[in-house]
Amino acid sequence: MIFDLHVHTTCSDGLLTPHQVIDLAITKKLDGIAITDHDTVDAIESAIQYSKTKIKLYIIPGIEFSCIFKDEEVHILGYFIDYKSLKLKKITDSLKNKRILRGIEMVKKINKLGMNISIEEVQIEAGRNNYIGRPHIARVLVKHGFVNNIDEAFELYLNRGKEAYVEKESLKLEETIDLIHELEGIAVLAHPGLLNNFNIITSCVNLGIDGIEAVHSRHKSEDVKKLIDIAKQHNLIVTGGSDCHGILINGEYLLGNYYVNIDYIPIMKGRI
Repeated sequence: MIFDLHVHTTCSDGLLTPHQVIDLAITKKLDGIAITDHDTVDAIESAIQYSKTKIKLYIIPGIEFSCIFKDEEVHILGYFIDYKSLKLKKITDSLKNKRILRGIEMVKKINKLGMNISIEEVQIEAGRNNYIGRPHIARVLVKHGFVNNIDEAFELYLNRGKEAYVEKESLKLEETIDLIHELEGIAVLAHPGLLNNFNIITSCVNLGIDGIEAVHSRHKSEDVKKLIDIAKQHNLIVTGGSDCHGILINGEYLLGNYYVNIDYIPIMKGRI
């Protein structure tokens, strides 16, 4: 069964609604997807209900948390989580509010750099979910002509260490892994090939991570091989996905182009 296990929607920083993501997954002839929005599960119930009106498409409830660990941003994916948990709602609501405050501070920094944008513009870009991420700020910068594209916005202003960057408050790495397990989920280290310090993988293993995302749209073939070897050494599951945000790359969506066959991941196949 072919699954793309890393997909974002408009409920975080994606450009496609949950319904559009499902329609696209069906067009790509996938058996299922995991919706893994940043710090929110708002898309999941809508996606599950909509999928029931379509041909069989499995929806794995997921989330992607961001943590700062050893001076790097580390992302942890949670799969098969209890997305209706009141504890999770309290945590994600808090994270959403902190993102709004962070967005306000980043806009202030951008204004001081001589680029006049407003938080209201960013909120309009973010949509009714009121989730603010750096991509929303980047899109506003592009619309004003201050940068040529989103990548340039990040490279010049929004990446960690750049002039407009503001560190966001987040869960600690160990808290995140423990929370996912408490929610009866499977914790996976997202796109580890993008880490500067590969020792972070070992730290995640020591903290009880269940798997690593070896297949990813920004991983090179040598990254995939190395990560699969690391997973075997530590008896971890190997997952993969596109990390699709609804952006067209050479006229095509990434969704479904990077995937895994969960028939070879019993811990996941058994929960479908």
